[in-house]
Amino acid sequence: MKQQIEEFLEGADLTVDAPEDVEAATDYSMQRGWGDGLPIIPPTTQRVERMLAYCDRPWNESVGVFAPRDADILPIQVAANAVMAGCKPEYFPLVMLAIEAMCESPFNLRGVQSTTHPVAPLAIFNGPISRELSINSGHNVFGPGFRANAAIGRAVRLAMVNIAGATPGIGDMATMGTPAKYSFVVAENEAGSPWEPLHVERGYDKGVSTVTVVGCEAPFNINDHFSKDETGLLRMIAGTIAGTGANNWYYESNAVVALSPEHAKTLADGGLSKRDVKQRLFEQATIALGDLSPENVEERFRKRDPARYANAPLDTRLTIVQDPDDFVVLVLGGLGKHSMYMPTFGATRSVTRPLKLAGGAFARSIEEFRKQNDAP
Repeated sequence: MKQQIEEFLEGADLTVDAPEDVEAATDYSMQRGWGDGLPIIPPTTQRVERMLAYCDRPWNESVGVFAPRDADILPIQVAANAVMAGCKPEYFPLVMLAIEAMCESPFNLRGVQSTTHPVAPLAIFNGPISRELSINSGHNVFGPGFRANAAIGRAVRLAMVNIAGATPGIGDMATMGTPAKYSFVVAENEAGSPWEPLHVERGYDKGVSTVTVVGCEAPFNINDHFSKDETGLLRMIAGTIAGTGANNWYYESNAVVALSPEHAKTLADGGLSKRDVKQRLFEQATIALGDLSPENVEERFRKRDPARYANAPLDTRLTIVQDPDDFVVLVLGGLGKHSMYMPTFGATRSVTRPLKLAGGAFARSIEEFRKQNDAP
């Protein structure tokens, strides 16, 4: 296997003249448009082989097609990018899981990759493997300091560039982009939530490990230290959501609300289920048609949907999503009365996918991947 991997890497030009030299490897990668601007770990044969020990399928057979280049996704290519990103080998199944989820048609990877919008795939992990691998769900959950979050997210991004062709200005046409394009991975704070976690809400047993991918913007803070009950807090959250600049007003899509444990407790103590929260936000997080510029009213609404808006008065209310269940509500973070709102690209849907072994059984631990492949 080692010789096959070495031959493949050489054929794909993925080795460097000084493979153990991080500076040389980084320069080499940047010259070829492979890097993200940060130092990379050289993808030597030995490192890629260790990564592939946690691969539960043939490493040289396609597992999907990666837009916009429409390239076949080979596990060995993903493994090389996971090495470059600084992943531990045991992270590899989660990198593969996130990439495969992004390739499902509702996610609209082609649109997410090539739009001028500042969208990045947020990967939300649930279940026991997120805890086993210490994916951060608490304090500073969107920030630095946690290897699993940083490396898994970075590996996904490098694969999106190097395999899928999302090179800035060529395949990735984002006007300004977003720091979330470096790495955008969290685990839900299931212990801090008063409700069922996201994956259980979507039909999986609590003991199943999943990823949910959402094509969304970087988080926007919702600060509320003073509301005493669910009514006041929801008014503040809805007011934050109801800004005119989001793509969600124009497309059928999801919108993400990440509640801190303290805010979630306030809502639950007020007798609200997660579904109740979604319903109330659906009703309250609205804008009037006339809040938009006249050009947007005319071009986006009257011309594109004349049956509904050709003669609609300017006080017609617009909802940020089409249905309450289009809200993705989860609990993240540590102590503090700050929550986050993330609008999406719009023309995309979130996808949840369970972690399975090659035979189709749900994976209960990374140890199963190690044993299956006799990894060291």
